[in-house]
Amino acid sequence: MKGFGIRSFLKYRMLFPLKAAGKQKIFCIGRNKTGTTSLAAEFKELGYPVGHQRTAEKLIDYYIAKDFQPIINYCRSAQVFQDVPFSWPETYRYLDTAYPGSLFILSVRDNAEQWYRSLTKFHSKLFGKGNIPTAQQLRAAQYVYQGFMWKANRAIFNTPEDDPYNKEMLFEHYDTYNREVVDYFKDRNNLLVLNLQDRNAYGKFCEFIGIPQKKENFPWKNKTSEHPVK
Repeated sequence: MKGFGIRSFLKYRMLFPLKAAGKQKIFCIGRNKTGTTSLAAEFKELGYPVGHQRTAEKLIDYYIAKDFQPIINYCRSAQVFQDVPFSWPETYRYLDTAYPGSLFILSVRDNAEQWYRSLTKFHSKLFGKGNIPTAQQLRAAQYVYQGFMWKANRAIFNTPEDDPYNKEMLFEHYDTYNREVVDYFKDRNNLLVLNLQDRNAYGKFCEFIGIPQKKENFPWKNKTSEHPVK
């Protein structure tokens, strides 16, 4: 929306529910740092109404309370959704029930270690002054609002306070999450497991959402490593 003033942008955003009404929802449920930003950018380029990420992130307290109705209601605002809280455990189950017939894209990395490296490098840059952030730094981080990053870490990883990015626990978290998603959608055709670095990833993406393929690859967004997808 290059060139939009704030009023034009807000008017455009208000049209999202109308553009999305009656259309099949698409949920990008891969963990953060698996290509979710690249997916969102591609959907926007294709003209899909994509949910406002910051608004969705502010639903964290409902997620922690296991009150998924406000998250479900928020999904009336657009057609495509990604990142928090859609990338967190259990959310996809409630959305699948609330919006039957929706499509789900589980973006993945080559393995848990590659995901962990990308996540910690990204967070080190943003919150840790070049090092893996401490609990104190996460509490002080000014992202969404002060304390949000610590709250998110506690809600999702539940790692020791003196080791909030415990490598072994995060490896297990990543593998368990992906396995549970795949098991949940077993024997169904509305889940695409997608590694955006694969040579034929964009073709699989286009086939899954039912559009013609007009280019070869996804653009890389939020580069933070030698495997720069978010």
